[in-house]
Amino acid sequence: MRHYKKGRKLGTDASHTRAMKKSLVAALLKNDRIKTIESRAKEIRPDVDKVITWAKRGDLHARRLAISAVGDKELVRELFEKVGQGMFVDRPGGYTRIMKLGPRKGDKAPMVIIELVTEPCVTKAQKAEKAAKAVEKKKSDKVKTARKKADETKAAADDAAQAPAQVVESEEAPVIEAEVVDQEKASE
Repeated sequence: MRHYKKGRKLGTDASHTRAMKKSLVAALLKNDRIKTIESRAKEIRPDVDKVITWAKRGDLHARRLAISAVGDKELVRELFEKVGQGMFVDRPGGYTRIMKLGPRKGDKAPMVIIELVTEPCVTKAQKAEKAAKAVEKKKSDKVKTARKKADETKAAADDAAQAPAQVVESEEAPVIEAEVVDQEKASE
């Protein structure tokens, strides 16, 4: 039974799994993006988030925890400097993104790219502001449509007022056509 043994096995024994996860976390923090199997990417995601959260704390204890999790002092120093300069300041979590690539050619293992997210986070206030702008735009579009319809109605009313003069002009055209038809009959 697997009591107190959480996480995926990843096809290896426990010590190899720990070493592989540590190596993948270090590679991701070093290169900002790596290509791996989907199950491995899902398994290292919480570890990467923990290390970045420790870097956001920035104290000595957090640094020592990060060094034990990653295993590379220089890499941890660089990460703490990046975060100290404001890399993940506005992001409360979700520091990684997994994008699926499809199956691997040899064994059909599902391949993914896992990368660090560097875009600024969209907050609820920004979402609400964007929604309010969309509502305002929709209202202004309705007003423009109503104005356009009113202008069209007014133009139609103006045309109706001028219509009898146009009808007189249009009555002359059939007369001319009729004369042409009569001339054709006469020429035959």
